[in-house]
Amino acid sequence: MSTATQDHPYVQEMVIIHRVFRRESRLLPRVVGRVAAGDAARAKVVAEYYRAYAEGLHHHHTNEDNLLWPKLLARVDLEAELVLRMEAQHEVVAGTMERIAALLPEWERTAALHLRDQIIAELGRHRDALVEHLGEEEERILPLISEHITVAEWNALGEQAFREMANDSATKKLISLGSILEEITSEEYAHFMADKPVMVKLIWNLVGKRVYAKQIKLIRG
Repeated sequence: MSTATQDHPYVQEMVIIHRVFRRESRLLPRVVGRVAAGDAARAKVVAEYYRAYAEGLHHHHTNEDNLLWPKLLARVDLEAELVLRMEAQHEVVAGTMERIAALLPEWERTAALHLRDQIIAELGRHRDALVEHLGEEEERILPLISEHITVAEWNALGEQAFREMANDSATKKLISLGSILEEITSEEYAHFMADKPVMVKLIWNLVGKRVYAKQIKLIRG
């Protein structure tokens, strides 16, 4: 999250990232639901897709918990209850992901229908909790960030995210980028890509688009 407008963080970057989690959490129950009984190979592909999603969401929330909420709590006394609620919502979302993670190994091994249905049900609860949290965060927290968080502090979230991706494969990085760019507007794209190296833009245009299209076909059919 490294682009800023004047003296304020470019908080629309948070909305762009949230868009990814909204979309993927909506698609996941459908993708899981299309796995046939006994098709363990497909179950494994879908389980890995879920794990990549969950890892990204976990890092996103952890970085907020570590780098954002403490600063807001120290500076916005009247909104302390709101920030604490954001942290509590993170815990609820994390709980749904823990329950899904516990079901995955046996489902990957057997592709049993009863496990598939349990995962779908938990994914529904996960999405309900997540969408509630993201909506409230965008409505109530982003204005506070714009007012009380500096550009440098905001940029630290993006820098941490890039550090976490340092050991990812090139393919995984391109898929992550593609998931962000899938529904981005031209204005958002200009902000998001403004500070990216020329080589990143070149690789995305020459290779990344095809890599991401292949991933979409594999997962969504």
